[in-house]
Amino acid sequence: MSKLSRQSLFLTFLLQFLLQLPWSSHALKQGEPPTKRRHDDADLVTDSHHDMLASVLGSKEAALESIVYSYRYSFSGFAARLTKAQASIIRGLPDVVSVRENHIHQLHTSRSWDFLGMDYRQPNGLLAKANYGEDIIIGVLDTGITPESPSFADDGYGPPPSKWKGICQVGPSFEAKSCNRKLIGARWYIDDDTLSSMSKNEILSPRDVEGHGTHTASTAGGNIVHNASILGLATGTVRGGAPRARVAMYKICWSGSGCSAAVQLKALDDAVYDGVDVLSLSLGSPLEDLGTLHVVAKGIPVVYSAGNDGPVAQTVENSSPWLLTVAAATMDRSFPVVITLGDNHKFVAQSFVLSRQTTSQFSEIQVFERDDTVKGKTVFCFGTKLDPEPDINSIIKVTGEKGGTGVIMPKYNTDTLLQDGPLTLPIPFVVVDYEIAYRIYQYYTNENDGTAKVKISLTQTTIGKVTAPKVAAFSSRGPSSIYPGVIKPDIAAVGVTILAAAPKNVIDLGIPYHFESGTSMACPHVSGIVAILKSLHPEWSPAALKSAIMTTALTYDNDGMPIQANGRVQKIADPFDYGAGFINPNMAADPGLIYDISASDYLKFFNCMGGLGSGDNCTTVKGSLADLNLPSISIPNLKTIQVATRTVTNVGQANAVYKAFLQPPVGIEMAVEPPMLVFSKDRKVQSFKVTFKVTRRPIQGDYRFGSLAWHDGGNHWVRIPIAVRIVIEEIYSNIS
Repeated sequence: MSKLSRQSLFLTFLLQFLLQLPWSSHALKQGEPPTKRRHDDADLVTDSHHDMLASVLGSKEAALESIVYSYRYSFSGFAARLTKAQASIIRGLPDVVSVRENHIHQLHTSRSWDFLGMDYRQPNGLLAKANYGEDIIIGVLDTGITPESPSFADDGYGPPPSKWKGICQVGPSFEAKSCNRKLIGARWYIDDDTLSSMSKNEILSPRDVEGHGTHTASTAGGNIVHNASILGLATGTVRGGAPRARVAMYKICWSGSGCSAAVQLKALDDAVYDGVDVLSLSLGSPLEDLGTLHVVAKGIPVVYSAGNDGPVAQTVENSSPWLLTVAAATMDRSFPVVITLGDNHKFVAQSFVLSRQTTSQFSEIQVFERDDTVKGKTVFCFGTKLDPEPDINSIIKVTGEKGGTGVIMPKYNTDTLLQDGPLTLPIPFVVVDYEIAYRIYQYYTNENDGTAKVKISLTQTTIGKVTAPKVAAFSSRGPSSIYPGVIKPDIAAVGVTILAAAPKNVIDLGIPYHFESGTSMACPHVSGIVAILKSLHPEWSPAALKSAIMTTALTYDNDGMPIQANGRVQKIADPFDYGAGFINPNMAADPGLIYDISASDYLKFFNCMGGLGSGDNCTTVKGSLADLNLPSISIPNLKTIQVATRTVTNVGQANAVYKAFLQPPVGIEMAVEPPMLVFSKDRKVQSFKVTFKVTRRPIQGDYRFGSLAWHDGGNHWVRIPIAVRIVIEEIYSNIS
């Protein structure tokens, strides 16, 4: 069979798990204590991959032809081109943990950091205390990077940290000098499947063509750049969350092709070897999260976006418990415009109307039909029952091509404009709510002689005049369909109309910064904060960093009301919308207590939930998955009573007393034992049990939400979210 006719599979098998930890393959599969490691030589690991393939394919030459990537630093595995029959043979070999088919995953600021309370000008603020993330290395897996951006200039930087072992991989439009003391490394990865389907505009180098990677990298670790704006909008200082961090780009996503899971695993493996401190991935993760588990076990926190398929339930991606999964929310910046009708009625809406898009004259209003003549008219576009949310970009494109002067469109919420920002708009695009839309439509129908007119003002930038944060409508929601016993997403951060660095083709237009929206933009905000916290607390594990972020999260907006979640119907947000809440970096730096988790505990979870472990301990583990020491509790199948155990470590003042405050889910009785935790210099770790008892039986399938908080009487409120679903199938078990 020819090479081109073979299916591309990514194969992850275990010769030795976590080279840094002295685990044997048997201990890893069974969850037993560590014994000894097999070897630490990366070349020997690769040789073993070739040997295994050769035993199936018949020769070393065939093995070398088949293999695509060898993963040898953080874990042992490989990607290879195989037939289904060959993959099946390998699946049955000793020490093989899993064989999975390769998948392609999609990619999922001048005000945002101030809204998060991270003012770089405060001499005693969080950023100053963390030295602005000096020399923390943030690895970004994305579409590449634009080295010319001021966000990645290296003025004032010394040599890279001595631990750095990465490279600057050159290619077209990306020379060795493209890397510097700020952008200290860049690699690019591609496989045959990606190469055959990628955009013709792509460049085989770390150069960013699409702009996504440049935007996310500058949001996480970009320099402080003053007087940034997009053609006068959102003027301010753009910067990354850790502005003095070093940045390393791993280009794994390609325009037109997406992000191959096989190359994603290879980039993760290289990033561990290179010496990154934090990994930021604004994209989907492989279904088999073994690679990310190895990275976390090495002490490297991994931050992923939650996805942009909201507000539909069970759409959240990246739901493994060792990942930090980020939802998107709004901030308190808005872009109002005034719509003036021909009868002089005025309405406030949201839009990107730039000075080059003149709207000073009244235009006729035209209800949109694709075959209508709209030249010189402003199109008013309603959705239909069959298509309630029409393709906005397509409508704007068609209207502009036909000579239209603007588009007005109603949306269920007006906080989110186009995710691509104003650069792609040939004409003004205005978002109104349905109440305003109805009044405009009434005016249009009353002026049945075709004289209905409208004028749209230029956009202004306002701060602090809108309620925020709100969970963005597009942000993917829980519960996780893969791990229902884990609340996902974990946290929300700003991800709507984020101003950050632009790719070179946009810079060449005189616009070095541009807007984007998505959980892809929320993810690097959290990555930058993780870098700052890691600078302050280098001894904290990835689980501790995640705990600090989650237990200090906000659940109230800037008006002191519960945070809302946008959608077709706005509602109070719950843990499946935003996890623990909205990120609060200043409080996360001093959380009081943390919920820590060891790599071996994560491994037990992975083995047993993934069906990879044998029965000697998985029965026990599966029966107590609620005891995985997460800073949240999810019980998806509560029948009568269940107990969850948690352990907290005091990282605050040595002598402290914490009292429990419960907010039980409706229909659930909650109790905590002990209700008080007493810490001292010699007693830093305490465990407690939370009992959930059914008091009312609602219809099966409803999740109810609550929380548990520990308070020390001072500034520390250590809160975790709770989700419980009562099941009642035993009531109907005898009904035929």
